[in-house]
Formats: sequence, structure tokens, C-alpha cells
Amino acid sequence: MKRIVILGSGESGTGAAILAKKQGFDVFVSDKGAIPQKYKEELLQHAIAFEELQHTEALILNADEIIKSPGIPEKNELIKKLRSLNISIISEIEFAARYTNAYIVAITGTNGKTTVTSLVYHLLQKAGLNVACGGNIGVSFARLVAEKQYDYFVLEISSFQLDDMYEFHANIAVLTNITPDHLDRYNYEIQNYINSKFRITQNQTAADYFLYCADDELTTANLQSTNINAQMVPFSLNPSLAAGATVMDGTMFVQLSNNQLNPFTMLTQQLALRGRHNAYNSLAAALIGKALQIKNEVIREALTDFKNVEHRLENVASVDGIQFINDSKATNVNAAWYALECMDKPVVWIAGGTDKGNDYTMLKDLVKEKVRIIVCMGLDNTKIHEAFSKDVDMIVNTTSANEAVKVAKQLAKAGECVLLSPACASFDLFKNYEERGRMFKNAVRSL
Repeated sequence: MKRIVILGSGESGTGAAILAKKQGFDVFVSDKGAIPQKYKEELLQHAIAFEELQHTEALILNADEIIKSPGIPEKNELIKKLRSLNISIISEIEFAARYTNAYIVAITGTNGKTTVTSLVYHLLQKAGLNVACGGNIGVSFARLVAEKQYDYFVLEISSFQLDDMYEFHANIAVLTNITPDHLDRYNYEIQNYINSKFRITQNQTAADYFLYCADDELTTANLQSTNINAQMVPFSLNPSLAAGATVMDGTMFVQLSNNQLNPFTMLTQQLALRGRHNAYNSLAAALIGKALQIKNEVIREALTDFKNVEHRLENVASVDGIQFINDSKATNVNAAWYALECMDKPVVWIAGGTDKGNDYTMLKDLVKEKVRIIVCMGLDNTKIHEAFSKDVDMIVNTTSANEAVKVAKQLAKAGECVLLSPACASFDLFKNYEERGRMFKNAVRSL
């Protein structure tokens, strides 16, 4: 019996374990940290052997195949040892894809991938398709495959998941954009990160689609050097595109090819999602709708009534005329740029956290234009002070969500906005960006 060892027991690892057990493999889960109670109960319920707080090499190095949590880096000593023994290491997404014949829409990119994934799922549900949504958000792909038959999957896929994917095949692949992120995992080489993102196109055929942002410099610069067999369809805010999705005079025009009958059109002011970056997200979703031959009126309805995901430019409350917005999902500089670009009133900006090699240069003009005060929320805020001390009235340090919200409330004026858009990872003070966002919202509600 083939032995599958799963490293890491979060949603991804537990989902993989359940699917592997269902497929009749000898399954063992090993986690260097503590396994969350809800996952431990599931492993026990499925009679899956596991260990926590350690990696016992005798139980791991005898694996026929390893399914690795996306959070474990290549420089991990156990991974190095497994590589030296030529033991196959794959991601949970790669594993799950072996056990479904469903149509797969796979979405990656530095920013926007969660919104596009959620928006496309909403669209396919509205069209009456038997569809599930998962991957890097919500439920793991493996769990979805194990528990029910679906005709369509809409998957958000991170670069870490792509790194360990080899045979995975996307019928529609979307690359929203590429900006420097996670460079600590890619030897601080942007090209390594770019190559990782383009892996989403591997195994695509001429019957498939690759949708990309034609306005994104790093994406377009790497198109020629990447072997892409799929039909390449751009989306852009530049109206000169002959085919693809674009915006002209406030109207979206969407067609897969320049001779496609019945192109999709819609006024951008009718979109549920506001801001320049969300125009890109809506164009990508509309293209997917056209590729799946969904009726224009259904696409229009989905783009009109979609509710944005939690922790992404989420309006929390207005207190004494001050609007509080939770954008905790902005874990990099580019995401924070998008958030600031959307703001139409003066901003008290809550930023900071675990710096991933951030370069704040791209934010300077927006900060000068829109931000009055910065409230840092992190253990080391040196780089934020160095970057913006000359651009704002004041920078204040705090070390908790509660303190940050109280200080921001004291300093903000009626008619202004307090924006949590950290531009950093959350791991110095929080478990993840979700916890950071929840604690921010709780603090706002207790004002």
C-alpha cells in the first residue's frame, strides 16, 4: 500500500489526509506545531495516524510521496533531506487534482486573487452550475474533492502551492498581476517569484484560456519567455485592445476574440466593487463568464450584486462621523496601494506588522496626497517611520489592535476615514490576517 505522509495539519493538510484515506492510502500526518483541535478531531474521526509538536523522521522518510503544507519553505532541513532521498513532494492542490475530472478555473496573482475567485464563484452559482470554491481560501481543494462531486471548481492558488504542482491542469488560468511579494521565500530574486506565478499555465492546451492583465509590466515582460499553449486573452483599462476585456468612456467591453458575437458591455458605475483595482477584477470575472458561455444578463447581475470578501476593504462602522475600514488582507505594499487609491476622504492609516522586505517607495505619492496620520501596529515600525516621516503630520506606534483603534479614533476627525491596510504580514502580533481583521473589527465595535 502506497504511504502518503502529510507535513502540516491546517485546512490544506487535513483535507489532503481525508482524501488520501478515502483513496485507500496508508496516511500519516506530521506537524511540527500543535494541531488545532477541530483538525485533530477530524483526523481521529477518520482513523488517520498523526503526530504533533515534532517530526519523527523514521515515520516520514519511508513515505512514497509527501504532501507539503504551502507554509513550509524549501530551506527547511526535513525538506532538504527528503529532496536528497528523491522522495516526491507535491502540494495538496496537485494531489486533489488527480481525483476529479471537473472543469477548473484557477486564479493566482499577488493581489486581487481572492476577490476574483469569490466573484467568479458567485457568478457560476448564479448561472446555476454545480460549482465549489476553495484552494488558498476557505475550504481546501482536497476536502472538496473528497466530500462531493462537482462539475466546476474555482480555486485561488498561491505561489507556494504552485511551486509543488506538476501535472495540475487549469481549463482557465488567471494571473491578476505580479508585484514583489514573499521574496524571503524566493532568495530575494523577483524572477523566481515570477516563474512561480507562471506555473499556473503549465499543462494548458490550445482548448484552454490564459487570462492576464495587459497593464501589468512584470506579467507582459515575461509572456514571451514563457511557453504558453492556451489561448491568451488580456484584460486592461487601456481602450486600445482589439480583443479581451477593456474599459472605454466608463463602459466595460468584454469579448474573448475580436469576432466574438454578442460581446458583454456594462457601465463601470454599476459594478458592486469600486476602485481601479476592482475594475480589473470585474473584467477578469466577466471574461470567465464569456468563456463559459454564461448569458450576459447573468454576468451583469453577478457583477452588480456581489458582496466583497471579509477583510478586503470591508466597511466596519462609522463612529462619530469617522468611517472605519478593515483591509487586513492587504499583506503587501501593492495591496495597500490599491486600498489608499480607493479612498475619497482624508485617511488615518493603520499600517505595519512583519515586514517581508517591503519597498514603500510606490506608496509615497498616495500617502502625501491622502494620509494625514499613520498609526503603526507592529513590533518594529522603523521602516515605516523612515519611509513616511516627512509625508504626514504624525506617526504613532502601537502594539495591539485595541490600542491602534483607540489612538486612531482620538486622532481622526469627523469626515475622515480610519483605514487598516497594513502592507505587512501579521505574524508579529497575530496568528494570521484574519485574526488581525477580526480583532480590529471587535475594537471598532467596542468604541
